[in-house]
Amino acid sequence: MRIAVIGAGGVGGYFGGLLAKAGQDVSFVARGEHLRAMRERGLRVRSMHGDFELPSVRATDRPDELEPADLVLFTVKTYDTDSAAESIRPIVRPGTAVLTFQNGVDNPEQIDRVLGAGTAMGGTVHIETTIAEPGVIAQTSPMRRVVFGELDGRRTERAEQIRDAFDAAGLEPTLSEDIRKALWEKFLFIVGMSGLTTLTRSPAGALLAVPEVSELLSGAFAETAAVAAAEGVGLDPDPVGRMMAFARGLKPAMKSSMLRDLERGRRLEVESINGTIVRLGRAHAIPTPVNACIYACLKLEDLRAQGALAAGM
Repeated sequence: MRIAVIGAGGVGGYFGGLLAKAGQDVSFVARGEHLRAMRERGLRVRSMHGDFELPSVRATDRPDELEPADLVLFTVKTYDTDSAAESIRPIVRPGTAVLTFQNGVDNPEQIDRVLGAGTAMGGTVHIETTIAEPGVIAQTSPMRRVVFGELDGRRTERAEQIRDAFDAAGLEPTLSEDIRKALWEKFLFIVGMSGLTTLTRSPAGALLAVPEVSELLSGAFAETAAVAAAEGVGLDPDPVGRMMAFARGLKPAMKSSMLRDLERGRRLEVESINGTIVRLGRAHAIPTPVNACIYACLKLEDLRAQGALAAGM
């Protein structure tokens, strides 16, 4: 299977590395120092499931230099979705699967608007990874579970092939017949945990140690569950209780990817996370005060990261 990884960061680098190690034909699209290191030294992965190294990898910052792909792993930040989808047009042919592992719930629809209906597949990953240094991916969680599927729930030949490739690479793939529900189940957790860890500049353990902050976390979950119901998504029972229990089981030092972005002075995915709940809540006349506060404060930080605020503001 010819695979292109668009956004070779923590998730893309780790998954692409495992697939290449398993013998798949993998190309990586990256940029900056990370790209330079991959070109010069290959890709190294430090993982609790076993370290490995790919001394030589195909890496570029130009998707149009690659051959048409059977599978595109689409792992860019959500604010780059439209431009990245446009950039891969030369490597997408009839039957190519563009599998998005991004945060948020509407990325497949965005991709299909650019590349045509039926191109994108939805997916979620349960893993903790990051770029430890240029050319080096660190995977630090015991989980590396993948849930993905066609948006219409069909079990297609391309979906079966992707599942088999993931399985052979040592991942834990589940081919879902209701990927929209799976996206919202993960999104429910991300909205509260990413939003509040970033707003408070604190790891997961600190949120749960302070009752008032823990109450905000529960409130963010509840607002998201109410919006999901209004969107016609049938979540599993007791979504707030389940998410709070899951949060208590995390390592206290766990940081969300959005908090890591804030610490590094990068743009934030707040529009596609908390901003989505605020907008959908408004559309369904559902109050979302906790998420509205998170969104407003983090939008300020995102504008600051973009250099969009006047000096001194």
